[in-house]
Amino acid sequence: MSRPPLPTPRSAGAVQLALLLVGSCMPVLGAVLLSPVLPRMEEEFASVGGAEILVPVVLTLPALFIALGAPFAGVIADRFDRKRLLIGTMVAYSVFGTAPLYLDSLHAILVSRALVGVCEAAIMTCCTTLIADYWTGRRRIRYLGVQTLVTTVSATLFFALGGALGANGWRTVFWLYLVAALVALPMARFLWQPEQPAHEDGQPVPARRLAVPVLVTVVGGLVFYTLIVQLSYVLDEAGVSDSAAIGGITALMSLATAIGAGLFAKATWFGLRPLLVAEFALSGLGLLLVGGAASVPVVVAGAALTGFGTGLLLPTLLTWAVDGLSFAQRGSGTGVWTSALFLGEFLSPLAVGGLAAAAGLGGALGIVGGACLALALLVAVLLRGASGQHAEVFGRAAA
Repeated sequence: MSRPPLPTPRSAGAVQLALLLVGSCMPVLGAVLLSPVLPRMEEEFASVGGAEILVPVVLTLPALFIALGAPFAGVIADRFDRKRLLIGTMVAYSVFGTAPLYLDSLHAILVSRALVGVCEAAIMTCCTTLIADYWTGRRRIRYLGVQTLVTTVSATLFFALGGALGANGWRTVFWLYLVAALVALPMARFLWQPEQPAHEDGQPVPARRLAVPVLVTVVGGLVFYTLIVQLSYVLDEAGVSDSAAIGGITALMSLATAIGAGLFAKATWFGLRPLLVAEFALSGLGLLLVGGAASVPVVVAGAALTGFGTGLLLPTLLTWAVDGLSFAQRGSGTGVWTSALFLGEFLSPLAVGGLAAAAGLGGALGIVGGACLALALLVAVLLRGASGQHAEVFGRAAA
C-alpha cells in the first residue's frame, strides 16, 4: 500500500507580507496618532487634578506596557500559537483603542491605554516573529528592513491623520483603531501557524547570546526616539514656530529614516560591526549638529543625518538579535528585543528631560550625541568577531 503524499509546505508571498506589515504599524498608530490632539484633551480634563501630567501619559503609557508585556507575549507565541495570539490581540486592540470614544473619566482612559499597550506588545512580537518564520536568508533581512521603512512612513501618515481628524474633536481620532479589527479578518484567512520542527522542541532561549544585542537595543531605542520627541522644541528655540514648517522638517527626518531602512538589506554586505559603528556614529554626529546648531539649516541637516542613521540601526539590531534563533526560541527572543526597544523609547524623554534640566536642551542632545560616538568606539572594540558569528546575514560571506 502506498503512503499518502506529504502535504506541500506553504509558501508566503506578497499577501502575507502586506498583512504583517500593516499589523506592525498598529503600535506606531498608538504612538503618534494622539499627539496633535493632546492640547484639546488637556482642555477637556482641565478640572482633573494633575491633568497637565496625566494627559501626555495617555500618549506614552502604551510604550511602557509594550516594554513590560512583550517578553510574556513572546513566551506565549512560542508555547501556543502565533496566529491566534495575533488575531485575538488585533481585535482586542480595536476594543480598547476605541474605548475613549465613550469613556468620560481620564483615569479610565489611562487604563484603556495600558491595555492597548499590552495588545501592541503581542501584535508587534507576533508580526515580527512570523516574518522571521515565513522567510529565511536574504529575503528575511530585506523584509525586516521593509518593516522599519513601512512603520516609519506610517508614523508621518498617522501624525497627519491625527491632526486632520482632531479638527473635528479630540475623540474622533480613536475611530481609527477599528482598522485593526478589519485587518484581523484577512489575517485569519491568509496567515497560518508555522509547524515547529520536532528536534527544536523545548530549546531554551540563549540568554547569554541575546544579552548584548538587547542592551544595545535599549540605547538604540533611546536614540531613535530622541529627535522624534525633541525636534519641535529645538526648532521652536531656533525661531521656527509655524506648525506647517515644523511638520515639514519632521517629515524630512522621517524620510531620511525610511531611506536608511530601505538600504538596510544592501548595507548588510559591510558586516555587523562596521554597520553598528557607522549607525551610531551617524546618529551621534547628527545629534551633535542639532544640539549645537546656530541656524535652522544645520538643525535640518543634523536631523536628517540622525534619521538616516537610526533607519539603518533598528533593522540591524533586530536582525542581530533574532538571527540564529530556532523556531522554538524566535517568539521569546523577538519579545525580549521588542521590550528593549520600547523601554529605550519610553526612557528617552525622561533621560533627555533630566539632562536638559542641568545642561539645557542643546547640551542634552550634545551629551546623547557624544554617548553615541562613545558607543560606536566601544562596538568597534568589543564586536571584533561578531560578523563572523553572523556570516549568513552580515558580511560578504553571505554571497
